[in-house]
Amino acid sequence: MAQIQWSKDFEIGIPVLDKQQHQFLDFINQMDLASQTKDSAITNHVIEGLLLYTITYFELEEELLEKAEYPFLKAHRRVHEVFMKRVSEIRARANKGEDVSTELLDMLKGWLKSHIQREDRDFVEVVKTITESTDAEVSTWWGSRIKQFMQQEL
Repeated sequence: MAQIQWSKDFEIGIPVLDKQQHQFLDFINQMDLASQTKDSAITNHVIEGLLLYTITYFELEEELLEKAEYPFLKAHRRVHEVFMKRVSEIRARANKGEDVSTELLDMLKGWLKSHIQREDRDFVEVVKTITESTDAEVSTWWGSRIKQFMQQEL
């Protein structure tokens, strides 16, 4: 498979969230290489990165959805939990020496299409009430939350 290049098709229009999708595409591209070469070191590196990514990114996204009073937060959070559980299960199998590279690659590509390009777009308008707010309290909260998030990434 050719490397996936970033395009506007992946954007949801919320810059900090779109930036994180760049990282997700990088995971897919790394897994493509791991799948082709059967390199378990790359697979393990991606799995560990994915677990950290999901913890920090999903936390930010869910907190933002809660602040925006997104009516489908509970369902959205559940989808995140299922994804994290699947990554953890794949990690356990990889730690036992199983080649999970193709399965993980397929899972990530599916997540890109189903969750990032569809489900995440469902909350954009609600979330923009927070991210584009001119209310001092709301914009201060969002600004400080982005700063905390960026520090976690380092």
